[in-house]
Amino acid sequence: MKTYAGIDLHSSNSFVGVIDQNDEKLHSRRHDNNLKEIVKVLKRYKKSLQGVVVESTYNWYWLVDGLLEQGYKVHLANPAAIQQYKGLKNRDDKYDAFWLAHLLRLGILPQGYIYPKSLPLQRKIAVDN
Repeated sequence: MKTYAGIDLHSSNSFVGVIDQNDEKLHSRRHDNNLKEIVKVLKRYKKSLQGVVVESTYNWYWLVDGLLEQGYKVHLANPAAIQQYKGLKNRDDKYDAFWLAHLLRLGILPQGYIYPKSLPLQRKIAVDN
């Protein structure tokens, strides 16, 4: 079984949604912004996880860096490019997380570049623009 995760990241919490290859929801819950807690959730799917999608927001660094360091395949969603699907996208954290996972599953996720930690200025410019 293949699985896909989407994380709708906010300033103090994140909504984590995990789906399988048939779009069945396997995990649906809001979590504190705590890397250990989020990794604990994803760990049970790690062998089947095709990727974890995080939307590029002002505070994505800690989560993306932490997941990469834990060996997860991370995709940084480009929210500006996702706007073309706006009519189909729900305006709810729960559905946004599943929508990101769904786009990854379908192979149509617009992605941003994940600048390395060694280039903090480029990371900031990429988010601010």
